[in-house]
Amino acid sequence: MITSWPVWLAFGVLFLGAFARGNATYWVGRGLRRGGERTKASDRFDSAGFVRAERVVRRFGAPAVSVGFLTVGFQTAINLTAGMMRMPQSRFLPAVTVGALFWATLYTTVGMAVIEAALGRVPWWWMLAGLAAVIATILIGKRLMNRPVDAAELAETEEADGGSDLERV
Repeated sequence: MITSWPVWLAFGVLFLGAFARGNATYWVGRGLRRGGERTKASDRFDSAGFVRAERVVRRFGAPAVSVGFLTVGFQTAINLTAGMMRMPQSRFLPAVTVGALFWATLYTTVGMAVIEAALGRVPWWWMLAGLAAVIATILIGKRLMNRPVDAAELAETEEADGGSDLERV
């Protein structure tokens, strides 16, 4: 059972699993978008509303991707949407890395403490570590959500993704 693994190994496996799943979901979204662009309904991707939505995802989507790893049920939808809205890799990869770190930290500490509690073997330091992890995750998430995005950084990410669809607005 994973509770008998060294903490660093459990953390590493959980991190890699979350990172791989987040990226796989993102690329499924990119594939769905590409497939959608080849259908009769592809003109919907050119609508002003859709282009504005893409702009919002490119600008504010990275914190949503990171914080999404702390939710149940929304993580997949957020990563899929990031792919479908063509969030640039330069913004998605750091966000998914932070999110996978959040997820691995949460499950290595609080998740393992819950398993241990269910089995009736909870050392006091697991509870303390879990509480510290929850507090750290909240503080980091708050910091990410309040991070200002300057115009130069936004222009750089738009250029890296071609920028052509943003010029249509």
